[in-house]
Amino acid sequence: MKTSKRWLPLTFKIALLTLLLLWTLIPITWMVLSSFKPNDIITAGTPRVFFTPTLEHYTSLFSSGNSLWPYLLNSLFIAGISTLIAVVLGCMAGFGLSRIRIKGKQHLAFWIISTRMAPIAAVIVPLYLLFRYLYLLDTHAGLIVAYLSFNLPFAIWLMTAFFDDLPPDLEEAAMIDGATKFQAFRYVVLPLMTPGLVTTAILCFIFAWNDYAFAQTFSGPSTQTIPIAAAQLLTQTGIDWGKLLAIGTIVVCPMAIAGLLVKRWLVQGLTLGAVK
Repeated sequence: MKTSKRWLPLTFKIALLTLLLLWTLIPITWMVLSSFKPNDIITAGTPRVFFTPTLEHYTSLFSSGNSLWPYLLNSLFIAGISTLIAVVLGCMAGFGLSRIRIKGKQHLAFWIISTRMAPIAAVIVPLYLLFRYLYLLDTHAGLIVAYLSFNLPFAIWLMTAFFDDLPPDLEEAAMIDGATKFQAFRYVVLPLMTPGLVTTAILCFIFAWNDYAFAQTFSGPSTQTIPIAAAQLLTQTGIDWGKLLAIGTIVVCPMAIAGLLVKRWLVQGLTLGAVK
């Protein structure tokens, strides 16, 4: 009887994890499979699992007059640069907030992350007016700044938490051995912060890669990103489901592959400080 009671919670956990896994993977798997189906099978009333795959949707995306390449390159450049700046500045600011001893430091840290809590709709109009005055509309720099307005506070908050879990004794020992403050930070602290840096970079990149609201408001013909390309397939004459599913696969799969490649650092970073 005791054995059955002991196994019941484990069985329940396995069942719950299996249900969550299916809830997550089935829609993504169906989207990826459907992106290789001909249009007549996609729109058929009866779903079909077995079919002859085709690359016509991907081919038309990259070979038509309105090619996806400019949107893809814009997304990679804007998301990459905004993520790089957010991680670099967030790392330095997080280290400073973690190590500096000033009155009201916790209030300052909360104020920084509170700017990230604001809904995007609340900042679009002020940013639009500011960007129009500074001629940043339809520019890569404008979108990078827009993404930084949300990614930078998040990066600072995350990196501060990571640095708080790193003992200052390591830096002090390096400085006793003759290293400067910067050298101790560069050669001792940063290598130990790899999980935190990877976690912050992945989360910031995902936000910039998937964003639609900022891209729709601040981009123009020369700076539109992949989410904008996907939205253009929803027209009054109908929806091109094949191309839409192909774009969805292009948007989702790189992030999933990147997460799998860095899962060791990602999981370690997300659980850093959870167990003392």
